Order: sequence, then C-alpha cells, then structure tokens
Amino acid sequence: MTAQDNTHNNSTLELKTTDAVSLQLVFSGSWCLRDELPSVEAVMKKFASASKLERITFSTDGITRWDSGLLVFLSKLYRSCELSQLQFVPDGLPSGVRKLLDLASSSSASKDTTRRDQKENLLSHVGNVTLDTIEAVPAALHFLGESLKSMARLVTGEAQYTVSELLYIIQQVGPKALPIVSLISFLVGLILAYMGALQLERFGAQIYVADLVGIAMVREVGALMTAIIMAGRTGAAYAAELGTMQVNEEIDAFQTLGISPMDYLVMPRLLALTLMMPLLSLYAGLVGIAAGVFVAVTVFDLSVYEYYQQTLRALNFTHVTVGMMKGTLYGVLIALAGCLRGIQCGRSAQAVGQATTSAVVTSIVSIVVAASLTTIILQKLDI
Repeated sequence: MTAQDNTHNNSTLELKTTDAVSLQLVFSGSWCLRDELPSVEAVMKKFASASKLERITFSTDGITRWDSGLLVFLSKLYRSCELSQLQFVPDGLPSGVRKLLDLASSSSASKDTTRRDQKENLLSHVGNVTLDTIEAVPAALHFLGESLKSMARLVTGEAQYTVSELLYIIQQVGPKALPIVSLISFLVGLILAYMGALQLERFGAQIYVADLVGIAMVREVGALMTAIIMAGRTGAAYAAELGTMQVNEEIDAFQTLGISPMDYLVMPRLLALTLMMPLLSLYAGLVGIAAGVFVAVTVFDLSVYEYYQQTLRALNFTHVTVGMMKGTLYGVLIALAGCLRGIQCGRSAQAVGQATTSAVVTSIVSIVVAASLTTIILQKLDI
C-alpha cells in the first residue's frame, strides 16, 4: 500500500506500510526551512486510520539536502509518537540527524525531570533521597575497598605513583594550611579561655582555665576544628581537582594508558592527609593553649609560669594520643569523601560544583558522627 503526501518545492514525503505493524516514511528532495514542508498531522492521521500500526521507520536515501527544517519535522513527529505510544525507529535517518535528535530528546527529558522534581511532594522527595542513599552505599563501599587495595599496593611497592606528586600534595595539605589553622585555633582557644575563666573566677578558681583549655584543645576541639577547616579547604579541593579531571576525560586517559587512577590520584591524597592531620591537630592544640595563656595573663592576672605548670599537671600522654588519633581518623574521612565525590563527578561544569559541595557536606557529617562515636567509646573505656 502506498500513499503520496503533498509535495512543495521538491520536499516529498511518501508513506508506505512495509508490514502489518510498520509505517515507513520515505523522504526525497530538499528538506530545508525555506521549503514548505509536509505536516506531522498528515502522518499521525495515517496511524489513526490504521489501528494495527505500531511503529514508524524511515528511508532518507532520496534527500538531496537538509537543514534544521528536517530536524524540526522529526522532533515534532517524535513527540507525537511519544504521546500516541508509538515506536519511533530512527535507524534509517542520517547519522547527523540521529545525533541531533538524541541531543534534543535528552534535553527534553532533563526538563521533564526538572518539572517532576518541582512537583514532587514531601513524601516522594524523602523516598527518592532514601533510594539514592541506598544506591550510594555499595558505590562508597567499593571505593573504600579500592582505596584499601591501593594502600596495600603502596606497602608492597607496587603502587603506580610519583614521589614528587606525593610531596607536592603533602606541602599543599600541610605547611600551606598552617595560617588558617593557626588563626582559627587561636580564636577558638581565646573563646574557650575567656568564657571558662569568667565562670571559674566566681569561685576563685580561674587557674583551672589551664586545665579546661589544655585538655579541650589537645584532646577534642583542636582536632575537630582542624578537621572542619580541612574539609572546606582540602576536601573541596580534592573533589574539584578530580571532578575537573573527570570532565576533561583525564581519568579515562589514565585508564587507557594502564595507570590506576586509585594509585596515581586517590592514594597520594589519602596518604598526605592521613600523615598531616595528626600533626595539624597537635599544632592546633598548642596554638589554642597559647591563646589561653594570652587571656590568662592579660585579663585575669595569672602568670605565664603558673599557667604553664597547671597545664603540665592537667595534660598527659593519653590526651595527646587521643587528639592525634582523632585527627588521623578525621583526615581519612575527609580524603575519602573528597576523592569519592571527585571520582563520581559528572561530565559538566555544574557537576564539578555539585561534587565539591557534596564533598564538604559528606566530610563534615562524617567528622561530627565520628567525633561523637569516638568520644562516647573512649569515655566508656575510661581512656
């Protein structure tokens, strides 16, 4: 069966039923915007008149030239087929047209998804977040396993990395972080000392501000504040660096060359932060104690020697060890979160921003949860 549709300026569309369920559109002539092209409605009427037809196929060998006019016609036809639940088979179209149609359909699908997201209710949103979280757990566990394997290869000397790159990353996360860590730790120590001494002064026990500041900064607050600083500074940088490499397909290039991205990119960053965080935490504690000395001497008329002796009596090796242990744990969590989000980054500039934000949020949440759990466990163990 053959039907001839209207022909204008050499734009010809012929409708053929190739079998009981298929309708073939045969294109010939010029299909440009300046031509008067056939209408989509004529094709859809053909389907309406034949209830058994289920799919549309194409033959474009007769097209002499085409531009976006052909794409507009096919896009309208594609949408009409979706609404009518008909199968659109683009195999017979030129490759350039198929690529443009794929691009147009993906853009349309993205808009539809955005509209659905805007309309979804609270219960649907909670359900979607829960499902996304459940799906993310296996990926995170797989990444953790690969990181452990990479560290094992480092121990056995089989890891693919460069020492110069590792030293550069250590410099970035260690010495170059000292100014911001110093500032925040000094201010936090200042606040702790001032508020603590105000309360202790009521009982004439302001000397014990040395105990408060020393134990708090060395054991808990120094490591915690350093971790939050490094989550925003270094964790975000890890995610942005690896995310940008993902966008530029540099990570794919490493895999093509037989270089493990886990060894070359993730492991040095994980190792650098794991080595530097306990030292930065100890440094933050010392800066906080110095801030306590400043407040005690300038505001509450305590001598430096008194404060020093009281701090030595309050602190012991256990407090220092706990603080450095927590710093190490926080460093591992920050590095894993930053590298994971960077590796999982999509292929757009927007995805890099999302990966960076997600890395910071994941790091801080992990730090707070780890801080709570370790504090409770150590208290239960009387450590």
